[in-house]
Amino acid sequence: MTYTLRPATETPPTPPDPAAGTGGREAAPAPRRKERDPFFDNAKFLAIILVVVGHAIAGLMKVPLAKGLYLYIYMFHMPLFIMVTGYLSRNWTFSGSKARRLITTVGVPYVVFETAYSTYDWLVGRNTLEISLLKPYYLTWFLCALFMWRLSTPVWQQIRWPLAVAVAFSLLSYMSDLGGTFNIHRVIGLLPFYVLGLLLRPEHFEVVKRPSSRWIGFGILAGGLGAAYLAMNHMAKEWIYWRSPHEDLGVDNVTGTAMRMGMMVCATVLVFAFLAVVPRRRTWFTALGANTLYAYLLHGFVTRALSFFGWWKLDWMATTPGTIVIIVGAVVIGTFLCSPPVKKAMSWALEPKMTWAFTRLRPPARGGAKR
Repeated sequence: MTYTLRPATETPPTPPDPAAGTGGREAAPAPRRKERDPFFDNAKFLAIILVVVGHAIAGLMKVPLAKGLYLYIYMFHMPLFIMVTGYLSRNWTFSGSKARRLITTVGVPYVVFETAYSTYDWLVGRNTLEISLLKPYYLTWFLCALFMWRLSTPVWQQIRWPLAVAVAFSLLSYMSDLGGTFNIHRVIGLLPFYVLGLLLRPEHFEVVKRPSSRWIGFGILAGGLGAAYLAMNHMAKEWIYWRSPHEDLGVDNVTGTAMRMGMMVCATVLVFAFLAVVPRRRTWFTALGANTLYAYLLHGFVTRALSFFGWWKLDWMATTPGTIVIIVGAVVIGTFLCSPPVKKAMSWALEPKMTWAFTRLRPPARGGAKR
């Protein structure tokens, strides 16, 4: 799931200073606003389509086509979103404007959709209504994790070996049960992909944008898909959710650590292979890539309905043609949920203005007891 942000290099235009005068000369034009890089919007759109497809076929694990594809998608789709989010968060600081944006575009949607999903599930399927902001429900775990990752950004930008430290934290976190509060195993377990994104620079992406890299990317993705079908009957599905300690998966810490490390390597390779085949230029779906958070948070109401109303149990769905129909439908729904009409209708929940809720940044208190 990538969260939609403006690229870190994007800066607002500087208005001319009316008090400066022109000194008899023509005033210098204001610097032009840098355009969004279509490459990242293209990547985010294609990635959110994978997310929607993955959730749409989750109940069709008896169909080999769905089972292999599900494992394949889950191996890298969230690491992809997280890494791109980390890259676009490189300049995040504790400044007033960025802190307010973190609250309005991550914190508020988390509260809104945690409440909405819990209420929705209660109305159509669950026996009791339970809303807990400490235990993210369904898709909202990503917003909770993103909030924490974003707050930790200045730390990773200052320590000497940030990626090594993040990997160590991730691997150690699965050696004991940390509980379900804030879905902490996912927050720490997937942290290395966010830190990797923080460390990347534009020149690194130029490598995957080369024409020769595209064919290598196609080859790696094809090989990964084949490997997923070979492993689908030999690998517990719980591994790909990144939410369970080794004990719950029935392995010792040595085996579990080796497995997690291997998954990190595989996910990273697949992420860069995926980026290598992403279009570089503007396409018909480039603008939709700026609204991926809408598709991420809204498509869950559709996929939950598939479960609650028993549609996954229909005989025609448990077939290869039925799976293909579901995949096509997921692509259509994912595309629609990124569209401008949906953004206009739902911006109050995902990008609220909320200027009334903020004040000027308070200065630190002065004085105090002397030692």
